[in-house]
Amino acid sequence: MQLEIRPDPTEVGRARRWARSRLAGLGIAADEPLAETLILLVSELVTNAVVHTGHAAVLRLSLPGAATGAAEAAGTPAAATVRVEVADSSSRAPVPRCAGGDATGGRGLALVDCLADRWGWSPEGAGKSIWCELDRCSQPGESAAVAYGCGLSAYEGLAFEVV
Repeated sequence: MQLEIRPDPTEVGRARRWARSRLAGLGIAADEPLAETLILLVSELVTNAVVHTGHAAVLRLSLPGAATGAAEAAGTPAAATVRVEVADSSSRAPVPRCAGGDATGGRGLALVDCLADRWGWSPEGAGKSIWCELDRCSQPGESAAVAYGCGLSAYEGLAFEVV
């Protein structure tokens, strides 16, 4: 599934709504930890593409089917990976930058690094693709708010900018 993103900051909200609707179609409620984290990751990656490139981008989601069968009956989520990918026309690699404590931005990729199970980037055509993955096997009750604090102290004083 993919969504074309215009180089306009209002597209970030549209991308979040689109991702929520895709999750709902799989039976993943908006208040589930996976959904909360996924929407935050979509928001961060789309914001970086829109703000730092000034060009259109493409948001791609790879969502496996919702948990079913014995795993669901046992209360265990199905082991599957959700992938978020944003492709833009800038070939410049993600570059770390420092953001002061009062800065209102610049922490996007630190959040992605903390919340995602894996993330990276690769050249794509004349531009690049930045991706992250979440495994659908986290413990129930874990949320983006809890995960936000995990290891973020390692990034204190640093911020990342995607250009």
